[in-house]
Amino acid sequence: MDMREFVRELFETVLLALIIYLVLQFSVQPYRVEGHSMVPTFQEGEYLLVNKMVYWHVTEPAVTKALPFLDEQRDSPVWPGHPPHRGEVIIFRFPLDPSRNFVKRVIGEPGDVIEIRRGIVYLNGQELDEPYLQDRDEGFMRPVTVQTNSYFVLGDNRRASDDSRNWGLVPRDNIVGRSWLSYWPAHNLWELLH
Repeated sequence: MDMREFVRELFETVLLALIIYLVLQFSVQPYRVEGHSMVPTFQEGEYLLVNKMVYWHVTEPAVTKALPFLDEQRDSPVWPGHPPHRGEVIIFRFPLDPSRNFVKRVIGEPGDVIEIRRGIVYLNGQELDEPYLQDRDEGFMRPVTVQTNSYFVLGDNRRASDDSRNWGLVPRDNIVGRSWLSYWPAHNLWELLH
């Protein structure tokens, strides 16, 4: 192999590694669970991979105008993936301190009315089936209508969760991504693979 071939192959290898690195940086992020608000789904100290691409959306009018198949009068974002859905576990920047990330479950989507009576969540007047809960608290919350571009979130361990009941809705733009998989402790990954 001559020097030109070596340099070309080295350049191609470095370029490929850089592309892979950038794709991973923009699509996946590690997250460490802090606290007990998501027990039994996630334990304190557990490490998750966050899918950042699933909720990616386009809202800039200049971008939507550049794409001829989009309606120019469009007010809502374009979602190549999909917006957050009820039941999904998301990681988001805490609305009262964006330097902190939280993990919670989406309970209410834009337009939904959420009410809590004796620890039971009512979604648009109907009791919400929540098979992921171990224990309910006995709390109450007056009906709340989820605003456009916002989400109502709760922890799975309602007795130990600081969530939308306390500080309100999560703006769409605060959402980092969806919990994808737990990779540490290692037995979580082992269970996933078998």
